Amino acid sequence: MENKNNEVCNISIFSCFPGPWGRCMGDECGPGGIQTRAVWCAHVEGWTTLPTNCKQPERPDNQQSCFRVCDWHKELYDWQIGSWNQCRPVLSRSHEKPLECVRGEEGIQTRDITCIQKSNGVPAEDVICEYFEPKPRQEQGCLIPCRQDCIVAEFAPWSECSKTCGNGLQHRTRHVVAPPQFGGSACPNLTEFQICQSSPCTAEESLYSLNVGPWSACSVPHSRQIRNRNRQNRQENKYWDIQIGYQTRQVTCTHRNGKTAALSFCKQDKLPITFQSCVITKECQVSEWSEWTPCSKTCFDMTTPKGNRTRSRTIKQLPIGSESECPQLEETEQCVSQGDGVAPCITYGWRTTEWTECRVDPLLSQQDKRRGNQTALCGGGIQTREMYCVQKCVDFVLTASRPVDRRLCTGPLPSTSQLCHIPCPTECETSAWSAWGPCTYESCDDPQAKKGFKLRKRRITNEPTGGTGNCPHLLEAIPCEEPSCYNWRIMGLEECIPDNEKPCGPGTQVPVVICVNSDGEEVDRQLCRDAIYPVPVVCEAPCPKDCVLSVWSAWSSCSHTCSGKTTEGKQMRARSILAYAGEGGIQCPNSSALQEARSCNEHSCTVYHWQTGPWGQCIEDTSVSAFNSSASWNGEATCSVGMQTRKVICVRVNVGQVGPKKCPESLRPETVRPCLLPCRKDCIVTPFSDWTLCPSSCQEGGATVKKQSRHRVIIQLPANGGRECPDSLFEEKECEASPVCYSYRWKTHKWRRCQLVPWYVRQDSPGAHETCGPGLQARAITCRRQDGGQADISECLKYAGPLPSLTQMCQIPCQDDCQFTNWSKFSSCNGDCGGVRTRKRTLVGKSKKRDKCKNSQLYPLIENQFCPCDKYSAQPVGNWSDCILPEGKMEVLLGMKVQGDVKECGQGYRYQAMACYDQNNRLVETSRCNSHGYIEEACIIPCPSDCKLSEWSNWSRCSKSCGSGVKVRSKWLREKPYNGGRPCPKLDHVNQVYEVVPCHSDCSQYIWVTEPWSVCKVTNVDLKENCGEGVQTRKVRCMLNTADGPSDTVEDYLCDPEEMPLGARKCTLPCPEDCVMSEWGSWSRCSLPCNGSSVRERSAESLRQPNDGKSCPTSTETEICTLNKNCYHYDYNVTDWSTCQLSEKAVCGNGIKTRMLDCVRSDGKSVDLKYCEELGLEKTWQMNTSCVVECPVNCQLSDWSPWSECSQTCGLTGKMIRRRTINQPFQGDGRPCPPQMEQFKPCPVKPCYRWQYGQWSACRVEVKDAQCGEGTRVRNISCVVFDGSIEDVGKAVDEEFCGEIEPIIDGNKKIILEETCTVPCPGDCYLREWSEWSLCQLTCVNGEDLGFGGIQVRSRAVIIQELENQHLCPEQALETRPCNDGQCYEYKWMASPWKGSSRTVWCQRSDGLNVTGTVQVSTHQNSLPVIHVVMLYSSQKPVFFCYTVCEDGYTEVMSSDGTLEQCTLIPVVVIPTMEDKKGDVKTSRAVNPTQPSSNQSGRGRTWFLQPFGPDGRLKTWVYGVAAGAFVLLIFIVSMIYLAW
Repeated sequence: MENKNNEVCNISIFSCFPGPWGRCMGDECGPGGIQTRAVWCAHVEGWTTLPTNCKQPERPDNQQSCFRVCDWHKELYDWQIGSWNQCRPVLSRSHEKPLECVRGEEGIQTRDITCIQKSNGVPAEDVICEYFEPKPRQEQGCLIPCRQDCIVAEFAPWSECSKTCGNGLQHRTRHVVAPPQFGGSACPNLTEFQICQSSPCTAEESLYSLNVGPWSACSVPHSRQIRNRNRQNRQENKYWDIQIGYQTRQVTCTHRNGKTAALSFCKQDKLPITFQSCVITKECQVSEWSEWTPCSKTCFDMTTPKGNRTRSRTIKQLPIGSESECPQLEETEQCVSQGDGVAPCITYGWRTTEWTECRVDPLLSQQDKRRGNQTALCGGGIQTREMYCVQKCVDFVLTASRPVDRRLCTGPLPSTSQLCHIPCPTECETSAWSAWGPCTYESCDDPQAKKGFKLRKRRITNEPTGGTGNCPHLLEAIPCEEPSCYNWRIMGLEECIPDNEKPCGPGTQVPVVICVNSDGEEVDRQLCRDAIYPVPVVCEAPCPKDCVLSVWSAWSSCSHTCSGKTTEGKQMRARSILAYAGEGGIQCPNSSALQEARSCNEHSCTVYHWQTGPWGQCIEDTSVSAFNSSASWNGEATCSVGMQTRKVICVRVNVGQVGPKKCPESLRPETVRPCLLPCRKDCIVTPFSDWTLCPSSCQEGGATVKKQSRHRVIIQLPANGGRECPDSLFEEKECEASPVCYSYRWKTHKWRRCQLVPWYVRQDSPGAHETCGPGLQARAITCRRQDGGQADISECLKYAGPLPSLTQMCQIPCQDDCQFTNWSKFSSCNGDCGGVRTRKRTLVGKSKKRDKCKNSQLYPLIENQFCPCDKYSAQPVGNWSDCILPEGKMEVLLGMKVQGDVKECGQGYRYQAMACYDQNNRLVETSRCNSHGYIEEACIIPCPSDCKLSEWSNWSRCSKSCGSGVKVRSKWLREKPYNGGRPCPKLDHVNQVYEVVPCHSDCSQYIWVTEPWSVCKVTNVDLKENCGEGVQTRKVRCMLNTADGPSDTVEDYLCDPEEMPLGARKCTLPCPEDCVMSEWGSWSRCSLPCNGSSVRERSAESLRQPNDGKSCPTSTETEICTLNKNCYHYDYNVTDWSTCQLSEKAVCGNGIKTRMLDCVRSDGKSVDLKYCEELGLEKTWQMNTSCVVECPVNCQLSDWSPWSECSQTCGLTGKMIRRRTINQPFQGDGRPCPPQMEQFKPCPVKPCYRWQYGQWSACRVEVKDAQCGEGTRVRNISCVVFDGSIEDVGKAVDEEFCGEIEPIIDGNKKIILEETCTVPCPGDCYLREWSEWSLCQLTCVNGEDLGFGGIQVRSRAVIIQELENQHLCPEQALETRPCNDGQCYEYKWMASPWKGSSRTVWCQRSDGLNVTGTVQVSTHQNSLPVIHVVMLYSSQKPVFFCYTVCEDGYTEVMSSDGTLEQCTLIPVVVIPTMEDKKGDVKTSRAVNPTQPSSNQSGRGRTWFLQPFGPDGRLKTWVYGVAAGAFVLLIFIVSMIYLAW
């Protein structure tokens, strides 16, 4: 696409500028799109102007065609990414390179990236590929490693002398360890030679050798001989055409100097054969590729895997005599179907059934077996469901879809279990019974006769929820007479008013009354018009000197709640003497008159109440059937209306049912109520799945008949009388018999006539008049089924193994040849140890030299072989298996049968494999050792034991008797968990777990009750007056407060000790003339707030006036209201949340946390809530909140899978594995999952057999008298047994053990038992065989791989037999290849211990390989050689190459091969200097620039004269000095001569 973004047209001061191209738009996908851009005209100063100011002809285009990309183009176009180019250095700012390479040189490398069409590779515009994926980067940084020089191993030992007499050569070689890389130095010579001498030669040494040349290429005979020669060898097969030709070779006589001489110089009996038959090589020919098959995936879907398509070609000509095999005949590639007519692919998804009912018992059975059989369980539970795979619909409708194969669903698996919650029923809680009410009519609106009832009631304090529990009856009735609906209630008495307006004496007190209804509520006084109004009460206003009595106390609680034959309710009241009478006054009554009793609760003890039965089943009410409707498939409730009834009877307490008239009819509970009928749910199942597929391919012979099945899934269970589920969910039937598979084999036909070399080729050979000698023969091969029927050759190529040989060498015997049959098979051994087995052959044909052929020494006819001694021994191999529980019947330890334990614990067995060996230590079948292959040993998998706690103790009493406190209950540890059991909750230091909840005690539950004060007992008795100061007492008791008043006396600690009234006090008994006052009344309430500005008061009344002259004390007493003394503030206080409380029948799930509201006085004391309620304080706290106790779900495991196939088909290390998965992870304090998710078991040991090459024989020239030239080397193939490991080289066994094993060696089907080789002639210079591949070595720096991959190297050294022929030697060879799994290696110096004054120093690689030869350093022990390490940097890590120099003061003496031989002390001339009068020695030496010079303390600066270099040669300055000395000598001689 032409890029026009940079176009700018200029005219004078105006220019037109184009904007960026917009998005490609169009109706169709592809090249028909249009894209536009804005073009505007602007002044050079930057402001825009009219387009007409710009030159229109030069205006850039604002529209162009483009390629509109659509989503489906993603399958047609893609980025083609080329490989990275060679790393090239980046020019740095400083052109100076560092002196020392540490890591390498930074560089950059590029690659080509093109957008192409996938189908044909045609380049396309980049914008198409960029639409789907950004263009990959085209440049990246790289590293050019430091150079690495070639590294070689140390020399091998010297070879033997090349000659057994006279002067010869011996050599030693080394191989390359690491090749030169990144510009490193080339490898040094890999070969070293030296002259060796043996004893003098006694005979003349031969200078000539018979040299056999290589065979020529196979030639086709002359055309006139082709028809006759190949008539018998033509194959009636279109796949090959065998032509037998011939090949020749040259035989020459070679001098030791390498030159060719006449054959007469070589001594031989007869010349070697120079011709032989051969097969004309023909390469494999195949047809053109067929068209691609349709894509296996016929629908379009980008998310699922792609389909495949294939194409094939056929063989037209099989390869004959060629080492190359036929190319691949079938090709497969991925494909995607596209186009308008391609339908979208069917997709599949998981569908689940409805959840089962929530069940608590699985959780209980996992925890406490004693609770597993409880009914009416609630709280947290588990519910499950099944999943199945269905075909997804485009318009998804919630229907029962047909299940399909689960393997079609690839999405995430839906959960099949979840925690759930069953609401726990809240029990009905009621208040205490109220006091019995007055006798009243059943209904005050309709009074009837005189029948009435006394009622007492209680109310529901906690409504029942979550269940159908009924509350007990809330009302009890007692029949009574003279009922009334309204009565007067006396609230108190007015002041005693004496009669006749006297100041004292008898009088009356008018009662203060209100009108109340039967519930005790005050009503209008008019309603009591029919009730009897209380009459005034007679009283006595004491006169002076009269006895003064206190007012009557309140009536006590009734002694009985009802009256009967043996019980009668009584209540008491009392008064006390306040002042005794004087002379003439009214005396005090006796003690009996100070107490008064009356009857109470005179009603009968016969109590009646209505008793209700449970509500019955909800029955459809046809009268309201219009509201009824059906339910949808998923159970959404659209319910119908029904009716429920229950039985209501009148019951006499402690007796039973009585007539209904005994109970108040108006208060009878209802017996009928409407209800909602649960909707009917039918069972819903899916349709049957399709039948599973029968085997589509043929079956092997004897295969069992397969079956096919189908199934369906219940997705909704029936409920409420719905239709039941069908009985059959699974069906099965047998498949139709599949055709039996054909197996194929190669059929070989008879060998054809032996074909010799053409006559015109062999006619000049000695003995050519006889038609005999070596030749070739061919045979026909066809493909057959096992039943003998013909088959296409392609079937045999696939299934029948390697192709049998089409040709073989043959021999037409000559007259002088001995002819034998092939050896027979060895006879069988009779089983006796040390027996002999034989094989035979016989002479055939007519031979002129039959006597010669009968020579058994030359031509044996019988061969004997000792039979093996069958002695076998068994021994264990490998590790013990895991402890494996037997399948089926299970012994559980200690009788503990816990859910899931049969999968996890108990007695099992572990196994160890047994191997059987024969007397030659060869692995054999274990049955030879009478073993089934295993040692079994019993073992135990301990069963997990959960933490066991006791039951909850009873709740303790509330810690406070008034207000909010806490109550506690606890569990204690009975048994700790072990073996992976369910863990304990957090315990305290005494192994207990506590549960603390707030509680509230009613402050009026227990009250102090006092009796009236006793008479004041005067301490100083005035017998005349009986008055004065004294002490009085009273009884104080703590009593349980009930609706009828205080009832039972309880322990004092239950009442508030701070509120306990006084039991004794000082008092003053008034004298007869004194004023008598009543007891003080209650203090008035202080007004709030308590700030000290208010007062409270109390008052008393004058009961008796004093005599004249005396006055009464004040009748009112006040005191200042002081905070926290007599005045208090009140406020609400909220407690902490309790722990999460569950129902008694729940083990986990939803619960409630509660807290209490407390009324707290300003001094911190909790008081009755009424004090805060009276103040109207705001209550904003929430007292209850929901909470969750996590359900302790044990880990649930699947069953063990079947044992896998053995990991090895044979050998010692094979093992079988079985696995299990986690169906339900543990939650909360559930039992954790065991760590062992898989188990292994050793496989029975089976011997491994393989074909294995033997060693190559020495290269041998077949010709008898030939000494060198082209020859052959051979090796055999044998069957070996091994233990399956790489290390085992194997031991040879009979070939029958490998009879069923295809001859494949090192992954190559082509077996090579013979190959050509070259025997060097005496004097030849030649290359040795390749060395073994070196270890894989990485490019590293400081042990870090730089990512260049590994490399291996092998080399060939040069061998010289004559020094005069060195100019004919080839170059030594080096070959490298990349490799994986390489390592980083380091190099370091190694040294042997000192032996006298010398030791051995060598360089060694980190794996122990010596990379330089040993160096004998002969020097003084205190004068060690200086070790220099040359760092040959690679791309990762410096490679160290080692050499040595002598210490200061010693010179190196090198051997002829360049190695350090010894260090010799250098004579030193000491020249004193001015700085050091003792002598400053100066010596010159060659210094390694990488080694810093150093001065030794105690010595002056020194120079050492060192004439020899590190290589042992004289240094250049020595030659210079010598030349100067020579010139000086000539000059002196000349001057002397001239002087003469």
